[in-house]
Amino acid sequence: MLVVGFPAQAFGTNCYVVASAPGEQCVVIDPGIGVMDHLDAVLAEHRLRPAAVVLTHGHLDHTFSVTPVCGARGITAWIHPADRELLADPAKALSVDLSAMFGGRLPYAEPDDVAELTDGAVLSLAGLEITVDHAPGHTGGSVMFRMPGREGEPLCFTGDVLFRDSIGRTDLPGGSMARMTESLRDKVLTLADETVVLPGHGPSTTIGRERARNPFLRELLSVGDAPRRGF
Repeated sequence: MLVVGFPAQAFGTNCYVVASAPGEQCVVIDPGIGVMDHLDAVLAEHRLRPAAVVLTHGHLDHTFSVTPVCGARGITAWIHPADRELLADPAKALSVDLSAMFGGRLPYAEPDDVAELTDGAVLSLAGLEITVDHAPGHTGGSVMFRMPGREGEPLCFTGDVLFRDSIGRTDLPGGSMARMTESLRDKVLTLADETVVLPGHGPSTTIGRERARNPFLRELLSVGDAPRRGF
């Protein structure tokens, strides 16, 4: 199992490259702004061939480079249908300030080949078995990707659902704190403590650490509104 992560040039968005081993096909997760040179270097260093791009959600800082990555290699981009429209019009999910930063409506088009993710689906890509968990709240189409890691320890790529000591914001268009709470309760807190969390921003963590220290998860647990697994 090979997992390589690096931050994009803008917003510190983590892009991940995952493969069963060096020299094999791989999956690219969330190719954000200015990642192309670093991504090409990772692929060359480990002799990897991208088989697909999978997206945790449709925000521009996670999808900026998806069309060039897919177009250069003729591969599929996977996204939840609730966020698919953001591939062609990412400004729909931006705040007024962020939209102004990028100059209003952005001239983007979705990749030639787009496939839609569904909750509970297991994708067989690049020799990997990737389980999809729909976890709305940050956006309507936010998902997490689970797969076994080295020596079988579970991995979860959480996008902007869960970070170390925090969670994703819910105040942008398409966000909902009520739905985020449900996702944290039903999709995050049900995971095993040993699950390694690889988030969309910031350092990695584990579910056990976040269950004990993340104030948003601790609040859910304190009001008895979440499973008590791990205690």
